[in-house]
Amino acid sequence: MRPLALALIVLIAAVQWPLWAGKGGWGRVWALDQQLKAQRHANDALRARNTALAAEVRDLKTGYEAIEERARSELGMIAQDEEFFQLLEPAPQASKPAR
Repeated sequence: MRPLALALIVLIAAVQWPLWAGKGGWGRVWALDQQLKAQRHANDALRARNTALAAEVRDLKTGYEAIEERARSELGMIAQDEEFFQLLEPAPQASKPAR
């Protein structure tokens, strides 16, 4: 009976070995699951970025305010009936050396 039990244990271990430590075993499944989670997180971030860009494109295509705001902030443009005032800060004067 004892050799039979030992043979069955060895047979079960031999069958289970590829499942736990083989090429397609649990370790590989766990690593692939971690890669899948990371890729899904990256996809969610890119999806949010794409949504924001699509909204910006939609605003630029349909809304005059978005075009005007971008022209003001990025290009420094002003409207036809506006006056432009540029305030300059005084240049720092060189300090005189102490005597």
